[in-house]
Amino acid sequence: MKLWAALYAMTWIVFIEFLLAMTPGGSPVLIYLHVILGVAIMGLAFYNFSGIRKTRVPGRVKRIAQASFNLSMVAVILGALIFFNIGKARSVPPVNVSVYGLILFFHVVAAFAIITQAAAIAIAYDMWEDREFLEETEPGIVPPMPVPQKGDR
Repeated sequence: MKLWAALYAMTWIVFIEFLLAMTPGGSPVLIYLHVILGVAIMGLAFYNFSGIRKTRVPGRVKRIAQASFNLSMVAVILGALIFFNIGKARSVPPVNVSVYGLILFFHVVAAFAIITQAAAIAIAYDMWEDREFLEETEPGIVPPMPVPQKGDR
C-alpha cells in the first residue's frame, strides 16, 4: 500500500472504530471487532510512522506521526484494561469516579487525538509530496483542483 493511502486509511479506520464504539447494545461481535480494529490501528500507525520516518518530510510531520503511534499503543493498553474490567470496583475519592471510568475516559481521549493527528499527518504528507507548500494562492480565491498528469500516482 502506498504511504499516502495508508495515511488516509488510518483516519477512516479510526472513524469506523468510533462508529463501532457508539453502537448501542455492545454485542460481543462488535466488541471483538473493536479490539481487532484497535490492534490493526496500532499496526497501521507503526507502518505510517516507519514510512514517514524514511522520507524527507518536515520534522513536525515526523513528530506527529511518532506521537500518533505512541498514542495508539496507549489506547491499546487502556483498551486491554477496559476489556478485562480492571478498576470497576475501585473509585478515586476526590472525583468519586471508578478507576475503570478514568481508564475509559483516557482511552476515548487518546482515540480522539489519534484521529485528529492521523488526518493532520495524511494532509501534511500529501501536500509535501505534491509540493503544494511551494505554491501560494491569492487571498479570497479558492483555486480549482489541478488535473493529474499521466503517470501521477
